[in-house]
Amino acid sequence: MNDTKTSPLSRHPHRLRWLDMVLLAIPCVAVLMVPFYNRVEPELWGIPFFTGGSCCGCRSAVFSWARFIGACAVAAADPDMHFWTIGVFLACFALVTWIGLRASRWQSGDLRELHEWGLGGRRFGRWITWFLIGGDLYTAYTFIAVPALVFGAGALGFFALPYTVLVYPLVFAILPRLWAVAHRHGFVTAADFVAGRYDSPLLAFAVAATGFIATMPYIALQLVGIQVVIAALGLSTGPGWLGEIPLLVAFAVLAVFTYLSGLRAPAMIAVVKDVLVYITIFALIVVLPMKLGGFAAIFAKVPVDHLLLPAAHGGQLGLQSFYVTLALGSAMALMFYPHATTAVLSARGTEVLRWNWVFLPAYSLVLGLVALLGFMAQAADLPKLPDLAPYFQSFGPQFAMPGLLLHFFPQWFAGLGLAAVAIGALVPASIMSIAAANLFTRNLYKAYLRPQCSPHEETQMAKWMSLVVKFGALLFILFLPLQFAIQLQLMGGILILQTLPAIAGGLYTRWFDPRALLVGWLVGMGWGIWALSLTGFQKSVYTLHLGNWSIPAYVGIYALLLNLGLAVLVTLGLRLAGRAHRRDATKMPDYLG
Repeated sequence: MNDTKTSPLSRHPHRLRWLDMVLLAIPCVAVLMVPFYNRVEPELWGIPFFTGGSCCGCRSAVFSWARFIGACAVAAADPDMHFWTIGVFLACFALVTWIGLRASRWQSGDLRELHEWGLGGRRFGRWITWFLIGGDLYTAYTFIAVPALVFGAGALGFFALPYTVLVYPLVFAILPRLWAVAHRHGFVTAADFVAGRYDSPLLAFAVAATGFIATMPYIALQLVGIQVVIAALGLSTGPGWLGEIPLLVAFAVLAVFTYLSGLRAPAMIAVVKDVLVYITIFALIVVLPMKLGGFAAIFAKVPVDHLLLPAAHGGQLGLQSFYVTLALGSAMALMFYPHATTAVLSARGTEVLRWNWVFLPAYSLVLGLVALLGFMAQAADLPKLPDLAPYFQSFGPQFAMPGLLLHFFPQWFAGLGLAAVAIGALVPASIMSIAAANLFTRNLYKAYLRPQCSPHEETQMAKWMSLVVKFGALLFILFLPLQFAIQLQLMGGILILQTLPAIAGGLYTRWFDPRALLVGWLVGMGWGIWALSLTGFQKSVYTLHLGNWSIPAYVGIYALLLNLGLAVLVTLGLRLAGRAHRRDATKMPDYLG
């Protein structure tokens, strides 16, 4: 008999939703006033809201607030405030916040179950999966980091184009097998699959820990995108913690709708995000060449050493080998990021996935156009413009795309474009935090700390961990300054690649011994982190010297080769010694879907 008393709010969930929205709106409104504070008459700082003092009377409080709002209206007339830009941005942001909070009612299920909260009940069809995977894979990395790399390093930044072309044949062949076996055995994460395939909790722990840690810099990249957008809006309030308040508010919005609605929130918001992205990119690619004199004029203003990679000569491969390995390594890593596997496992079936893998390369065309924005920013010489120079001093190449919006477009459209970037960061950040929380809860918390925890306790822990992951990502951007934001993604890729032998190998063969895979993982991780540390974690390239040859390559590829080589050698040794580990909870038909 259940005699648990229920509160009025739990009996009337619509009231709870409105309460959530009101509680969210109060700090948002307060923070959005921050840019106006220094423009308001000094005596208005006596308002109790700001001083924390008590209100002497309702009438005086209303009068004080009226004066403050009036002063803000006068300040808003200042053209430096980007008033219409902020207004359009906030309208879009409010829309997606409302959608995120309401998403829990869509395809309603018991959100106290992890597969409902963390995988959307595994019921997403073709179109929602299209938007979810697109929102998952095309992120602030696409809109901020890629144009920034093209702006700062030239042709090397176009590695993102072959990388996204390579990834789809790979995922078409591999990930439907993961969905099929996960569906049959109820796996929620890739580490669940590793535990079942190899009967090795320790190897599953290694895979889960790697995914959890590697996700943080990728979420940090999304927060960098939001940070740049906030600065472009003029909402950054200066040095110190006060300058981070708008970023913290965006962080809070992300945390609230992720906590309440789980994967359904980014799935619904991704639809709005894609519409805004396509409108923005189409306008940028049509309008900017006309204003800059055409593509011929744009390329004529780009330095020659930025248009082409340096040619290999003698035994020096230069950036040629780095470019190839960067594209290949990024493609292989993308498949097995926790957020990618989460989006895949949320689909209704393998036919949904294969349909999406056929048509998702359309996004690669968009990515190529976005990369060209780096050259357009160079041709426009944005860093030398007086109104944009302070932004480039603060954010460097990361301000290339927002700078184009602010300089060449009316305020209202700049607000729309900046909203596309911010929402394009919120969607994947939400999915990533859910994926990392699933890993922690299933493969660390439940496996080692609370084996007897109930499904509801498991889900509650995942919700709280989704908040912790976001906080960890904040630490990356506060304490690890980088020249190029894309380095955050490349660092995560190096770690994720070390799980490839266990996951991808396990989807096709049980030949590898789990102990051998663990040895390979440990050495690959250790060497990869050491190679990164040689440049102070600022670059992801390592140059291998073989005689007269110098071969620069992506650190992740070298680490993976070392990992895989050791896994093969140790497995052979164990098999020859008659000590092979062959237990497996899956069967070959489980992989056919």
